[in-house]
Amino acid sequence: MKGKILLADDDPEILVSLSAALNSEGYEVITAANGREACQRFREEHVDLILLDLKMPVRNGWDSFERVTSINPLVQVIVITALPDQYTLAAAAGVAALIEKPLDLPLLIRTIDELRAEPIESRLSRLAGREPVARYFAN
Repeated sequence: MKGKILLADDDPEILVSLSAALNSEGYEVITAANGREACQRFREEHVDLILLDLKMPVRNGWDSFERVTSINPLVQVIVITALPDQYTLAAAAGVAALIEKPLDLPLLIRTIDELRAEPIESRLSRLAGREPVARYFAN
């Protein structure tokens, strides 16, 4: 396995299709259908990266991001969202990447692979605000 990914999205179709695609790329995927479930799964298991939708029931993505990064500030989070104008907030929060929906699967997989190979120094630099978050837009 290349690593363990926590996928948090309230769309069941995204959970199923994205899990299957990531599994075929060699990743183990844990899913969560809302923000509270994502935080619970994060506390229960070690994950290497989080794919986090922002608009979810029970607990939204930004609240979930805040909670998981308070537990592990170095966990890499890729925000996947259909919400517009989230880049400034994502950059300020230290998000690893922001990818707008609809998702471009090859781009998402390439981004995950690159982040998994990212040196810790780059991650720390991004968290300190010296490096911008990667930003990808839907077509």
